[in-house]
Amino acid sequence: MFRFFLPVVSVLGALALGACTPLNQSNTSTRAAVADTTLPPVKGFATPRPKAPARSNRDIARDFLDLTFELESGRKLERLTRFEGPITVRVTGTPPPGMMTDLRALLARLRSEARINISLNNTPNANITIQAVSRKDIRKALPQAACFVVPNISSLSQYRGARRSGAANWALLENREKIAIFLPNDTSPQETRDCLHEELAQALGPLNDLYRLPDSVFNDDNIHAVLTGFDMTILRAFYDPMLANGMSRNQVANRLPAILSRINPRGDQLSSNPLPATPRSWIDAVQTALGPGTTPAGRRVAARQALLIAQSEGWRDHRLGFSHYALGRLLQSQDISAALSEFRAADRAYRSTDGLGPHRAFVATQLSAYAISAGQSREALKIISPQLTTAAEFENAALLSTLMLLQAEALDMEGQLEDAANLRLDSLGWARYGFGPDWAVRAKLREIATLSPIKGGS
Repeated sequence: MFRFFLPVVSVLGALALGACTPLNQSNTSTRAAVADTTLPPVKGFATPRPKAPARSNRDIARDFLDLTFELESGRKLERLTRFEGPITVRVTGTPPPGMMTDLRALLARLRSEARINISLNNTPNANITIQAVSRKDIRKALPQAACFVVPNISSLSQYRGARRSGAANWALLENREKIAIFLPNDTSPQETRDCLHEELAQALGPLNDLYRLPDSVFNDDNIHAVLTGFDMTILRAFYDPMLANGMSRNQVANRLPAILSRINPRGDQLSSNPLPATPRSWIDAVQTALGPGTTPAGRRVAARQALLIAQSEGWRDHRLGFSHYALGRLLQSQDISAALSEFRAADRAYRSTDGLGPHRAFVATQLSAYAISAGQSREALKIISPQLTTAAEFENAALLSTLMLLQAEALDMEGQLEDAANLRLDSLGWARYGFGPDWAVRAKLREIATLSPIKGGS
């Protein structure tokens, strides 16, 4: 149930882990402050541009059932649980700047796209409490967690008691009435927003994550930062009047075709093309490679094992790409040539999911960094250019600013100094949203500048 984030905070080989971490490995669902600045103002994404799911309703129904009636550990759930009636949300603790703006935007999307009756309400009896606390406080409760969600409580101080009593056990839940989400208030705006999207989605709906999903936040690869069109379709079906709290898997399965035909008629016209299930052996290898408590050598062994499993399964989808990408990140500090080969293989595999997510944009940060360090500025520009729109479309400011800064370095190498300076300046507002405090933004600037041969990089 661990979720791992291979973010674009580094193009030089440092592997950062984070995102969501579980309440416990079997019965919980989770997602593992900006000072005054002289940098440009923080930028944000104004208008969401989600795409409707590009899959058959038959395949979406299978995804819905597997997301809803299993936990990430594989444990089966006997019943659908959801809120009944209007859902209220309140915020406690010390929310960081910008969090309330992001929350209001998310609630608006849930109302308009998922048709969920959800609103802010600052009374103590709100259904969902979002408590903004420090990362230190979160890790004191769950050492590996960046943010998490718990049923039947409303504050972090109640967590230990709920865990001892079993009240925090999702597998024992019969209905949803009170849920708490714990978010960090001293990280980047993007990290807080991403936690908001994923944790609120799981507080409302499915508790499972599936690696086979290429277009969803319900996937431990954390490629997607915000709720997608697929996710909103799942949540809309979750709260359809034809379903009710307590229904069995068979009862839901019988009603899903009619629900999906009504809310996603396009899906009835698409041919079924289901991806095979993800074997536990691959999941375990990925978790060992990217999770806590493993030596660097052990991570590389596990990543190679994940890739071998992906190849033996005959995958040609995003999971093969992720296997190559993860191994490439782990090899960067040891064997640059081998890492580059893995990134190229990841890019080839991700072409099969092109248009479903920002998969290739993540790989583009690595491939363009290598091109810049080799003095191949035109190749770098060719790699970066088509991915800028993708990064913006999927609202990933860290990814977008990284691509922009890499593009600026390549333009410098081409002698287009004014264009490079303007682009670099434009990137800083996105970097402040994606990376947070001034020191993190300036560190990103320095990191990417060191790639350029004309600035002493190699």
